[in-house]
Amino acid sequence: MSRIDTRLAELGLVLPEPLKLPPGVTLPFPWVSTRGNRVYISGHGPVDADGSLSEPRGKVGADVTPEQAKELAGKVALTILSSLRDELGDLDRITGWCKILGMVNSAPGFNNQPEVINGFTDIILEVFGPEVGRHTRSAVGLAELPFDIAVEIEGEVEIS
Repeated sequence: MSRIDTRLAELGLVLPEPLKLPPGVTLPFPWVSTRGNRVYISGHGPVDADGSLSEPRGKVGADVTPEQAKELAGKVALTILSSLRDELGDLDRITGWCKILGMVNSAPGFNNQPEVINGFTDIILEVFGPEVGRHTRSAVGLAELPFDIAVEIEGEVEIS
């Protein structure tokens, strides 16, 4: 078992199945694209273990509490790790998390997007440690996200 898979098991974290897209939805792009030693990660939403979109959905600060949204951001971390493992074969190939962009489906007046996206950052740092897991990031509020998800995150990692 790889070092990262061992760490996930130690933390009791399970990577979900690939996203089951809603009927009639197709994506004309990959979840992950490798270019040299960089891996670009398309926007991912929170997914349950079976590959279905996680609940609750809606606007953070109205339909979804900030605490729920932070948990959903943690699920996005696991969803992205699942896509990366599918692409790379081994998460130990990741030598650095470079940048992430966290997008929060925000109700008017909600302005604590950074705390929501901490749910993602906390998982990445716990799994990869500060040396590899440290990343730059932005956390922004948006009026809408696809499928009414509360959180979407994209990013970039470096690999060996």
